[in-house]
Amino acid sequence: MNEHETAMSATTEGLTLSPSLDLVLESAQVPAESFSVSWRTVYISALAIVLGVASAFVAQFMLALIALITNASFYGQFSLATHAPAGAVPHLGWFVVVIPVVGALIIGFMARYGSQAIRGDGIPEAMEQVLVNESRIPARITFLKPISSAIAIGTGGPFGAEGPIIATGGALGSALGQFLPSTVAERKILLAAGAAAGIAATFGCPVAAVLLAIEVLLFEFRPRSIIPVALASYAATGVRMLIEGPEPIFAMPNLQQPSIAALAVYILLGAILGLAAVGVTRLVYIFEDAFERLPIHWMWWPAMGAVVVGVVGYFVPDTLGVGYYNIKAILSDHLTLYAAFVLCAMKLISWSIALASGTSGGTLAPLFMIGGGLGAVMGTLIATAAPWLGVDPRIAALVGMASIFAGASRAMLASAVFAFETTLQPFGILPLLGGCAASYLASSLTMPTSIMTEKIARRGVRTPADYEADLLEQVQVGDIMSTNVVTLKASEDLANVRSWLNSDSSDAMHQGFPVVNDRGIVVGVVTRRDLLSPANRSQKKVEDVVSTLLRVCYEDTTARQAVDHMVNHDIGRLPVVRRGRPTQLAGIVTRSDILSIFKDRTLNSKLQEPSLRLRFRRKKSKAG
Repeated sequence: MNEHETAMSATTEGLTLSPSLDLVLESAQVPAESFSVSWRTVYISALAIVLGVASAFVAQFMLALIALITNASFYGQFSLATHAPAGAVPHLGWFVVVIPVVGALIIGFMARYGSQAIRGDGIPEAMEQVLVNESRIPARITFLKPISSAIAIGTGGPFGAEGPIIATGGALGSALGQFLPSTVAERKILLAAGAAAGIAATFGCPVAAVLLAIEVLLFEFRPRSIIPVALASYAATGVRMLIEGPEPIFAMPNLQQPSIAALAVYILLGAILGLAAVGVTRLVYIFEDAFERLPIHWMWWPAMGAVVVGVVGYFVPDTLGVGYYNIKAILSDHLTLYAAFVLCAMKLISWSIALASGTSGGTLAPLFMIGGGLGAVMGTLIATAAPWLGVDPRIAALVGMASIFAGASRAMLASAVFAFETTLQPFGILPLLGGCAASYLASSLTMPTSIMTEKIARRGVRTPADYEADLLEQVQVGDIMSTNVVTLKASEDLANVRSWLNSDSSDAMHQGFPVVNDRGIVVGVVTRRDLLSPANRSQKKVEDVVSTLLRVCYEDTTARQAVDHMVNHDIGRLPVVRRGRPTQLAGIVTRSDILSIFKDRTLNSKLQEPSLRLRFRRKKSKAG
């Protein structure tokens, strides 16, 4: 390297300057400190509590509306009392087929002339808004979704009310986030808080509601999001307890502690239910594809599906409506083996075709009933054939209920905790955990998407499958920066620099250079493009080319902070200075340095030889 290049590549390593010269860097922008929780979190939490209370009343309103429509449609009464459609079937006869069709026709018109977003369960649509539309759900969904779902369920649709309530709560949270000044992240939190409050208010399961929000909507595990969602769920459950009392929604007889052999059976049962969840998911989309091929407008599809709902309901009346009482009967072992099997099979046919037709309704309750029925049937058969295993059909039903939802939705923790909170059976916890984990494993091995993500995956929307700690938060800039920094002097003639850039020097190949003054203090950064731009005359000095405000970072700055700093200011490199001694240039960090972090992660994921075995072999070889 010649004398000119040596001067150009000189760094400020070890340079001591007077304190007054620190003023040069006082205007330099450094990355903001990142805090997971701030006073803004308190504000969002307060909004979430209000949202939780509102969502609880929305849930109560929707349940009352379903009861009203059910009584008017099947019993000809104007009443809010809870009656199952099944009780009216003996008196209605074949007319029972007409009622779901009329409701479906109304849904079709609402979807076409109101909003297509009311079609389906509502959770996949909420996920899509979170992922691609900055959590912006149209405000009209707040009204159209509960009304359309209440009509669909109240006229005999084989759906649960919880899915639409979740979607409505999410829409309410999104609307609040759009009405008030908020960030995209805060709007997502409010959407998830509303959704969690909806399910908590429906089932009285505050912890499961938070877990479901994390696993299905938030796609993150951070204090800033968990705290508001938990408080919303807390508030909604409190309102529900005041209105309906503290009793679990699926109360069942007390269970006994399972044996070791029975625990092994429940894991196997969970794996089978995971495969069943895959089958159920594929069946729904087979029917949906069949509807897509029909030569008529999608507005009429719900009515076609409703014909099947009515016919099945005529022969098996308990398939009509929400049917929470069926889940209670299955969990309490009040159904015969034949009755449980028939109810499970017919509910699957009725619900899968109706859902695929594009009507409005939820998936949770039908899946719980189908899974609970399958679990009860298999548990009864095992208990009869091998009583020495100690399998309890009621625990088998509980495991089946949770496992099929875990396999279908990939919300493993939410499924296990949900089954516990809705039954309050402590001896069910261990079987639930093992069954849901086995189901999750079996489902993940055989199906790349879930029943909720398949729909939006077909539209090209990819949902996160893993929730990992941010790798960039775990690495400091000092660990990845380049220390051999090539700098340019501010007083250098631009003509000399251009000549140097066109030389064969390896130091001249960089795309950006920190600029230092005569005292070695960093005053800016210039890029190769700036230096060679025809707009800059050769008579200029290097300092004349520096046009942007100096932005630096510290050695202990995280890579995440550095990346955010680069993105916020549209720059590709940052000079690194020492904290407390900002006049000393410690290095420079670039986009390439950031990418090197992920190279290490890729290498660490490769299979490695067992180190203990290798050491043993070496010792053995030496001994030989």
